[in-house]
Amino acid sequence: MDNSVGVGVLISLPLIFQHLNLTFESDIVLAGAIQSIGRANLRGVRHLLKTWKKPIRAAVCIEGGELGRLNYFSDGMIRAEVECHTSREPGSLNKYLPNAILVLNDVINEIMKIKLPQRPRSKIVIGTIEGGVNHGAIAYDATLGLEVRSHEDRIVKDLYSDIKDIIEGISHENQVDLTLNTISNLNANRLPYNHPLVKCSADVLKSLGLEPVSEPSESALSIFLSHKVPAVTIGVTHGYNYSHEDATMEIEPMFKGIAQIIGILKAIDSGVCDE
Repeated sequence: MDNSVGVGVLISLPLIFQHLNLTFESDIVLAGAIQSIGRANLRGVRHLLKTWKKPIRAAVCIEGGELGRLNYFSDGMIRAEVECHTSREPGSLNKYLPNAILVLNDVINEIMKIKLPQRPRSKIVIGTIEGGVNHGAIAYDATLGLEVRSHEDRIVKDLYSDIKDIIEGISHENQVDLTLNTISNLNANRLPYNHPLVKCSADVLKSLGLEPVSEPSESALSIFLSHKVPAVTIGVTHGYNYSHEDATMEIEPMFKGIAQIIGILKAIDSGVCDE
C-alpha cells in the first residue's frame, strides 16, 4: 500500500494508454521520485523540479491509498528527533544516571502543556519513542520522534521554538545530553478550492461514485505547489495495515482508481489548468 501500488500503476500507464488508444497533446512525464522519506526530506522531487527546464501544466501525485482522497493543500511541518544520552565517563563525580526514557517522558509531559491555537489549526504529534537494551537495565540512551504541523508556517516555527526551550531547560535541570534535531520540513502551500484542477478532479471522482475527502498532505504535493505548479494527490485503492509488513490492498477498487487518473490527465491535457 505504501507505495508499491502507486509505483505499479505509474509504470503501467503507458500500456493502459495504448490499450485504450488514448493520445495527448501534452508530454506526460512519469516520475518516481527517490529520496523522499524521513531525513531525505523529499530531496528527489525537489531536485526534479529545480532542474526541470520546460513549463509544467500540472501534476498528479499518486498514492496507494486511500481511494477517494483529494489533497490540494499541505500544512507547514517540521519533523524532528529528540535524542537523550545520560551515560557518563568513568570516574564522573555524578554517580546517579537518570533513565533516558523517563527524561523523554518529562519532555513529552511539558510539550503536552503547550497551548495550541484553534485557528490556524495546529498540532504536535508524538510519533515514536525508542531506547534501552533490556527490561532490567536503566536506559542510558533514548530517542523521541515528533512532528509540528499547522496551516501557517509562523505557528510551526513558534511551536518548534517552544519545544526547543523545553528541551534546553530539561537538559540543564537533569544534567543530561538532550538535543533537538530537525529531520525534515515543509512550508504550507495550497490551491484554492475553486481552482479549476481541484474542481475538475472532484467532478471526476464524483462521476465514479466517489466522495472526495480532502486533508492536508505532507508529501511531494507541497513541493509542486511551492514551485507554482498546480497539483493534486489522489489514492488508487483501499487497504489495511499501512507501513507494516503485512500491509494488504484491495484489487477491485483499483479500476476506479486508475480511471480517475486518466480522467484528470485528460482534463489537464484539454487545458483545464490554463484558465
